[in-house]
Amino acid sequence: MGEMVTYRGDGRTGEGYLAIPATGAASPAVIVIQDWWGLVPHIRSVVDRFAEAGFVALAPDFRHGEPAGKPSEPRRLLNGAQMDETAREIAAAADYLAGRTEVTGKIGCAGFCAGASLALWAANYSERIVATAAFYPRLPWEGMRTDWVDYAGKDALVHCSEADGTSADPGVQAVRQAIENAGGNCQLHDYPGTAHAFFNEDRPEKFDQRAAISAWARTLELFRAKLG
Repeated sequence: MGEMVTYRGDGRTGEGYLAIPATGAASPAVIVIQDWWGLVPHIRSVVDRFAEAGFVALAPDFRHGEPAGKPSEPRRLLNGAQMDETAREIAAAADYLAGRTEVTGKIGCAGFCAGASLALWAANYSERIVATAAFYPRLPWEGMRTDWVDYAGKDALVHCSEADGTSADPGVQAVRQAIENAGGNCQLHDYPGTAHAFFNEDRPEKFDQRAAISAWARTLELFRAKLG
């Protein structure tokens, strides 16, 4: 359904996978943030699913075409990046989407694993991003800013796997408190018996269909309520 595009936003040039609803009607938009592995088929399929659900969706390629490779390499590539710079790339993607004729309303951000942490964080860098959905985030994030004041009036939804420590995980609780102290709203949902990456159909040893269906429904509910 989607295609690779080159775009500019906030003076930056980026590439990403873009999908637009088949109806052609003006729609709200969602930015999808990759996990450790980069712009893999799973992430592209999530972009396509958002488009099928009525959202213009874009997954930026933060590796700029570099393949993920072995398991150790994605961690090195992402941990070596400056997180504030990556968040600014997400903000630039939001500016690009806001300038498209197909996009109306506000913008959401959904991320997975490390990308979930980045999705939560990016709302501090863009006034356009007003709602985030974080699937099993890796928290706390080293170097993550402690000032979350830009979350005032924004919403976050965190899907917590049991393997990661559930919503009781100290990192998750710290982010929830920071968002709420800033005047934002943060919902936490637990999925008993689930592994990290329970939403990823391409990893059958981790995938949990029941939890994935529930998490997806909650994500669409949030975005439809907040991005219209």
